[in-house]
Amino acid sequence: MNKIAITGKGGVGKTTLSSLLAYLYTEAGYTVLAVDADPASGLANALGFPAELTAAITPVSEMDDLIFERTGAQPGSIGGYFKLNPQVDDIPERFSAKHRDIRLLRMGTIKIGGTGCLCPENALLKALTTHLFMRRDEVLILDMEAGVEHLGRATAQSVDAMIIVVEPGRRSVGVMEEIRRLASDIGLRRLYLVGNKVRSTADEAFIQQIADGLPVIGYLPYDSQVIEADLTGQAVYDIAPETVAAARGIWERLQG
Repeated sequence: MNKIAITGKGGVGKTTLSSLLAYLYTEAGYTVLAVDADPASGLANALGFPAELTAAITPVSEMDDLIFERTGAQPGSIGGYFKLNPQVDDIPERFSAKHRDIRLLRMGTIKIGGTGCLCPENALLKALTTHLFMRRDEVLILDMEAGVEHLGRATAQSVDAMIIVVEPGRRSVGVMEEIRRLASDIGLRRLYLVGNKVRSTADEAFIQQIADGLPVIGYLPYDSQVIEADLTGQAVYDIAPETVAAARGIWERLQG
């Protein structure tokens, strides 16, 4: 499974899992493109990218000149004419950065709601997402916000796995159920669950209970070293061996 989208409510740990899978695929010899499609933009930090390199990566959604060049319309314009299928094939190499054999691209935010759906920046981001899933050969790890706004029916069949990250607690349940509904609406069937911040077998049992038929492919422990990695800007992969070992089990499950 080489095209993976990871989602879940804010703060649940999807960025941690995204970074770990990126390193595990790299460790196995794959070419990896990690894409940060979460407005919180924490993937560079979780991967341990140097601060100066991270600062040099501009989110695609904020590249006004590029958006105008490719769509023929100014960002933020609504209701006018613009290209719905703009050229995007050169964007991953031109506007990403590479560190320790992982290439990172920051997508930025897709606007949602009645006033923000039909705009040129959304057209560019959705065309780019389709290209990444359907036309490129490398492993793709897409760290998403809590939804499926970057995906569409044309993309759904190219997603090898959508992983919903949850934590023990009822607040994860509503978000999980909404993601599951939205994924079903676009025909995305390969859904999996990963539990994070798990402290006990009781936590594992709770996650199994709320899964409601979704395959649970692993658990990440509650780990103070993950917090330390975030505070110090180090890669989780480098300083949290217990969490890395758990993620390796998830990676192996994805390989079948």
